[in-house]
Amino acid sequence: MRRRQQPPLPKRHGLDPARLRLPEAGDWATIRDHLVERLPRVDPARIDELLRDGGIVDLDGPIAPDAPYAPGGAVWFHRDLPTETPVPFDITVVHRDDDLLVVDKPHFLATIPRGQHILQTALVRLRQDLELPELIPAHRLDRVTAGLVLFIINPARRGAYQTMFHKRTVNKEYEAIAPFDPDLELPRVVRSRIVKEKHVLAAQEVAGEPNAETSIELLEQRGGLGRYRLRPVTGRTHQLRLHMNSLGIPILGDDFYPVLTDKPVDNFTRPLQLLAASLAFTDPISGQPRRFDTTFSLQAWRDPDGWVG
Repeated sequence: MRRRQQPPLPKRHGLDPARLRLPEAGDWATIRDHLVERLPRVDPARIDELLRDGGIVDLDGPIAPDAPYAPGGAVWFHRDLPTETPVPFDITVVHRDDDLLVVDKPHFLATIPRGQHILQTALVRLRQDLELPELIPAHRLDRVTAGLVLFIINPARRGAYQTMFHKRTVNKEYEAIAPFDPDLELPRVVRSRIVKEKHVLAAQEVAGEPNAETSIELLEQRGGLGRYRLRPVTGRTHQLRLHMNSLGIPILGDDFYPVLTDKPVDNFTRPLQLLAASLAFTDPISGQPRRFDTTFSLQAWRDPDGWVG
């Protein structure tokens, strides 16, 4: 296996520096010229500042502002972080051993850095708070979904645990709160074809060979609401939300289905009532069965009078 090159800059906020490989072909006189063209969203004055301060390096150390272009080389630097509103909810540790960390992620907290969510993500928070710089997620959970996420502590075990999720050998159960329809026959299995286009927020169900499957059952109902157990066989984008919506019982707090609404990222009210409730699998290292259950419950069921619709 090809060994990953160690970055010449230390982590910052639990994050590795960005690495840019310099193309073999190009007519740039200096590395600075290439970076200005390569990073059009970065102010050239900021690139100059980083070069002056030694913030852009190669394997030999800081790059001089007038360093000549080096075809096939590579440079590292820490990107400037976006301004983020702190997510005012805690992560709960459910289990920890030498290999694994299982946590309950709150609503509104992304699993991994992406886009405008960097420091306010479960991965970065856990790396810093628990002093686990090599922590990596075995899978992901949507930002608006709460519940169980499994992280890998021991780098030597990454492949084994991530493969479980890739091969779908992990049994996942979710809970959702949605309207109760007495005429809807449950339990049932919903199958459909889901597509998600790049740069389009919502996924959609289209005609064609099904690529998504979910088992849905009603656990209990009261006051016009139902508490549902969802067991996905596949893991398509927004699969559970789409399948519940297709049955005419969209999940409470869903800002995408059936209608896409613009909700500010700093609005932490009325969370999506979807919870990753359990993870069960045969441990690939020990061969023993393992199961983890959430410590969370959904607000609309726990306190329906306090639910803001």
